[in-house]
Amino acid sequence: MSYIAVMLLLVSAFLHATWNFLSKRAEGGIAFVWLFTAIGTVIYTPIVCIFLFLKPYTGENTSFVYVLGSIFLHLLYFVILQKGYTKSDFSLVYPVARGLGPMLVTIMAILLFNEQPSMLAFIGTGIIVGSVFFLTGGFTIFKDTKALSAIHYGLFLGMIIAAYTLWDKYVVSYLLIPPLLLDYLTTLGRFIVLTPVALQSWAGICYEWKTHRREAIGVGILNSLAYILVLSAMVLAPISYVAPIRELSILIGTIFGIYFLREGYGWKRIIAASTIVIGVTFVVIG
Repeated sequence: MSYIAVMLLLVSAFLHATWNFLSKRAEGGIAFVWLFTAIGTVIYTPIVCIFLFLKPYTGENTSFVYVLGSIFLHLLYFVILQKGYTKSDFSLVYPVARGLGPMLVTIMAILLFNEQPSMLAFIGTGIIVGSVFFLTGGFTIFKDTKALSAIHYGLFLGMIIAAYTLWDKYVVSYLLIPPLLLDYLTTLGRFIVLTPVALQSWAGICYEWKTHRREAIGVGILNSLAYILVLSAMVLAPISYVAPIRELSILIGTIFGIYFLREGYGWKRIIAASTIVIGVTFVVIG
């Protein structure tokens, strides 16, 4: 596997966990999603304009039909994610959502893109998925009503993550839409779709700006940057390898949830999350 892709994914994992931590701390719902989306649109617009000036996009116009699919999937993801964070622990919702994704992506990558991960990569992916299960408490989670709520959100988010990951892989690797452009268009599309809804509750947006301005700016910048790095790695490496390695962000996110948000089961979750590193190592070597 390309070591450049591995480095991109390592940096992305830290950025991804960081913006999810900021998002959980805000717990602002649709108003917060619109706010950080608007900030991201403003910040990245001049960057994309400069990029297109230096390297004009010459692909087929019909490719942008696929961008609409990305917009829908990412919009659904952010709305459900924010709702999940208002209902359950960050250190439960986040790892379940991020852990289910690579397993589904690996299976579908074999079926859709004819990828052939090595046995070591399969074992590494299995370790990652198993670690996530124990990270959420193992079989005891089925006795915890609060944990079950987090798992429901996490499972739904995991399926959405798998869907947009596979979809975006096709867009950047086969339709050759640049990662920066794809992410910007999905952000812009999300901003356009959410604006009519946001304007109906302007007081809520003003409140989010007043109380969670720093979090919104942080998410607006880091969310796009993290995913641009992932999209770039997708161009360089098979998606069945990229998706599992991304899950290093689970370890970082779990530590954030336990030590900064004071969520429980500290050492158990940290030990389980640490085994994810072993799984990622297997995938990289494989």
